[in-house]
Amino acid sequence: MDLHSLAQLLRNALPVMLTGAGYTLVLAVASVVFGAVLGTLVAVTRLARVPLLSQGATLYVSCMRGTPLLVQLFVIYFGLPSIGIQFGPITSGILGLSLNVGAYLSETIRGAINGVELGQWNAARSLGLSQAQTLRYVIGPQALRLAVPSLSNSLISLIKDTSLVSVISVSELMLSTKTVIATTFQPFPLYLLAAGIYWAMSAFFEMLQKKLEVRLNRSYLR
Repeated sequence: MDLHSLAQLLRNALPVMLTGAGYTLVLAVASVVFGAVLGTLVAVTRLARVPLLSQGATLYVSCMRGTPLLVQLFVIYFGLPSIGIQFGPITSGILGLSLNVGAYLSETIRGAINGVELGQWNAARSLGLSQAQTLRYVIGPQALRLAVPSLSNSLISLIKDTSLVSVISVSELMLSTKTVIATTFQPFPLYLLAAGIYWAMSAFFEMLQKKLEVRLNRSYLR
């Protein structure tokens, strides 16, 4: 293939692949937001050691981390309809990714909370703050600073993991690439283009991570 034909191929394929990349971003960002909320609840529940709830949270983390994401997506999209529960492809994708990443984020958040010095808890309680207030106003901000690198890594990994939702017919970047390849029969340049788009999205969030780290660490550098 000459350079002119290659340029024409990429020019024609790019709009379809960018649309798929848009779905990839929606899936990744929505899943990491819902996963962070779920992970925080699970982490706090496990730290609080509430009977039954804590054990249930531990079981959830073990199941999500111990089974492949692809199997989890199959269970949600193909398995649940057999018991009368049905979700659309995008909803199933977000639900599966959120449940999966939430388990990993819960361990990140739990470790970050445990990483804050015990004296911070004692100082807050001596000022009359309740446990919930201490967690929200004193421990939470410090834990966030510790958790940012891992949270960012989870988001970047999630961008790549969204390729798995193509198996349930979500037209994200990988499925869009395969669709173009099916009509052009030029897999090598198109897969390279897809890899470049994935890298560009990951690099963008890496840049945001560094800026957020600098901002959160500013008060500790004075």
